[in-house]
Amino acid sequence: MGYTRTVYEMLRDGRYEDAVAFLGDQLQLNPSSRPALSLLAYSHYRLQDYVNAANCYEQLAILSPDEETSRQYRLHYANTLYQASLFDEAYKVTLQMEDIPELKLPLHKLRAAIEYARDDVSSAAKELQAAEGQNDPDVQVNHACILYKENKFEEARQKFQGAMQAQGYSAQLCYGAALCCYKLKQYQQALKHIADIIERGIREHPELSVGMATEGIEVHVRNSAVLRDTALVEAFNLKAAIEFQLNNLAGAKEALTDMPPRAQQDIDAVSLHNQALIQVESSPSSSFDKLHFLVEQGSGPAEAFANLVLLYCRFEHYDLAADVLAEHADVAHLMLSPHIQAFLDAVIACQTSPDEAYQKLDEMGQRHTEALRREQESWKTNVAHVLFMQGDRFKEASTFYESLLKSNSSVLDVPAVVLANLCVCYIMTSRNEEAEELMRRIEQAEEQLAYTKPDERVYHLCIVNLVIGTLYCSKGNYDFGVSRIIKSIEPVSKKLSPDTWFYVKRCFLSLIENLTKKVIVVRDAVIHDCRVFLSQCEQFGSSVRASLDDGRGSSEMLPSSVASEARLLLALFALINE
Repeated sequence: MGYTRTVYEMLRDGRYEDAVAFLGDQLQLNPSSRPALSLLAYSHYRLQDYVNAANCYEQLAILSPDEETSRQYRLHYANTLYQASLFDEAYKVTLQMEDIPELKLPLHKLRAAIEYARDDVSSAAKELQAAEGQNDPDVQVNHACILYKENKFEEARQKFQGAMQAQGYSAQLCYGAALCCYKLKQYQQALKHIADIIERGIREHPELSVGMATEGIEVHVRNSAVLRDTALVEAFNLKAAIEFQLNNLAGAKEALTDMPPRAQQDIDAVSLHNQALIQVESSPSSSFDKLHFLVEQGSGPAEAFANLVLLYCRFEHYDLAADVLAEHADVAHLMLSPHIQAFLDAVIACQTSPDEAYQKLDEMGQRHTEALRREQESWKTNVAHVLFMQGDRFKEASTFYESLLKSNSSVLDVPAVVLANLCVCYIMTSRNEEAEELMRRIEQAEEQLAYTKPDERVYHLCIVNLVIGTLYCSKGNYDFGVSRIIKSIEPVSKKLSPDTWFYVKRCFLSLIENLTKKVIVVRDAVIHDCRVFLSQCEQFGSSVRASLDDGRGSSEMLPSSVASEARLLLALFALINE
């Protein structure tokens, strides 16, 4: 009775290592003790020592006095073999129990998991189909996993969410939903799921020492079923990946140090891989060692091989990159895409045959340049600007500007100069209705933004009107051009700035110059509108600089304001009227 109490106290307190040692001693005295073997199997399983757990369950299946108990132990035996990644052995054990009716559901589920781990998605789906109709919640979760592997991330996310609603909160299910959001590039939603996992893990299991390593406290936790069930390691790794994608390397590094601290020998392959990537700038040799270890072990993420070779090339260790490729020639084609293989061949060849390497890279560039350009918004913008400035290719320029407009969900997300130039392209190609429609869209978007964010200033419609007004003024149509210029700065109290004033005064000075030279004639109403507008600029422009120049390099002690320049323009209009 004393021995039983001792071992159960160990299990209650999570002292599984002590339980393993104690039970091992008991089995030395009585090797066929089924209670000791059962508790030892459980302890090994909780420690994630699945091979030893499988050995215990195999012995229990043999020692069991009745067939029903033996079947249950054989099922546990198959499950622990699967957990130990001994998939062929696990599958064989399941086939030996295929004719047992009461085990059909767990066997189908286990075989589905085995096929999934082998990347045989179609066979896994068939096993799940055979398990359907028995109202087992695990089947829905397994379907979600298959959808994920088929790159159907939105459908998988919905399945994970549905499973959580049906079964209640589960850290593993929450992580599955977060992973789907990550694949969909919904980073904020993924981070919300991750925060939920971390918050619950800290609250329910403070013994896992989350954040201790970041604080500089030296403490280690062991890999255990509790750690696995909390999904904390997976959550912190995913958080690090998101921060890495967002170019927040400090945040990624902090995520890795915040996870439950483990001894070096206990760190899982994914965490080790991520540490290598995050630390490569500060400690490249350590990163290379970690990636090389993962490649040699063959248990790391598939990306480890490509990352090791590419990082060797990045740091100009071309010989080491060539050695890794040669040592793993049998699997290199599986780990690397054809494009990466061709790139590595060319880069490594630079050392011995630079001409050949240049030719290879040039051929690759020619194959991929057009596709890359079509995806690159900055390239589209620059091409559109070049065509626009040529003065006779407005239709071609509008095609590129339109593609930029379509690629953004909100018209205000498009740079204002793109919208302005697109309107000009429409006008210059006699598509005035399309120009008006675009301007209406901008106006509606600005009104909506002013309603939701009244303090935020936007200048999209202002700049569009400025550009159109400048265009008409340059063509000599000052009546319409000046009206557009004035309209662009309404209301003056909000739209007046050094940038907008620069374009306003250019058009007004051009008008004054041509009136003085008697080159043009404009209606009196236009002059009146100009003077009223300039009076408003004088009123609201006393605190607005006339230019962004700070005054250095000029003879003035202080930079002029919009109000002072508006007064000068008013004086010039007064002289013209005399």
